[in-house]
Amino acid sequence: MYNILVCDDERDIVSALKIYLSAEGYNPVAAGNGREALRILENTEIHLILMDIMMPELDGIAATARLRESSNIPVILLTAKSEDTDKVLGLNIGADDYITKPFNPVELLARVKAQLRRYTHLGGMVKSEDVLCVGGIRLNDREKLVTLDDEPVTLTPTEYEILKFLMGTPGQVFSSAQIYQRVWNDSAYKAEGAVAVHIRHLREKLEINPAEPRYLKVVWGQGYKLERNPK
Repeated sequence: MYNILVCDDERDIVSALKIYLSAEGYNPVAAGNGREALRILENTEIHLILMDIMMPELDGIAATARLRESSNIPVILLTAKSEDTDKVLGLNIGADDYITKPFNPVELLARVKAQLRRYTHLGGMVKSEDVLCVGGIRLNDREKLVTLDDEPVTLTPTEYEILKFLMGTPGQVFSSAQIYQRVWNDSAYKAEGAVAVHIRHLREKLEINPAEPRYLKVVWGQGYKLERNPK
């Protein structure tokens, strides 16, 4: 049974959604605002979220942005017709779909089923520790797949392992010797040259302008890091 989190501050809408979802065999879990939704996600396995945009304490846009820092659970936004700008913003920060109030229950359930199908059958439903996300880079370690802005990126095994290592702790600086020892599992002999070559190749594949990288930064005299919040 799939657990679906219904997050809306309007009790009548929550009650109606719980009825629709229960009738289809889903287990609805209710939250009244984004902050409460995030607390529930810490302790409950959730497979899909129906998220209202306008809510007190923490709205749906902010809650979705926080969720996307660590999870790829499908999010369908519940929006008013007047919230066109918020719809676009929500999709840009990681929401998967939206439906406008008042919604047709048949259409809503169809969208729920479509998102669950994508999530469970097309590789989305993986443990969070198997997926690393920094900016537009997504690394799925179970499938050995790297994408940049949803486009696949082909890496050599060594490039992949360096990227995975750096993505594990974004913002932390590692020396060439540390990277070499971790990836090659060997002593740091000639580490600086070997690591520099692979970092250059990664930049060519991941950066719009390798000469001015957004992600893979050098910290002179110390080593390399993957930028935590690329701009």
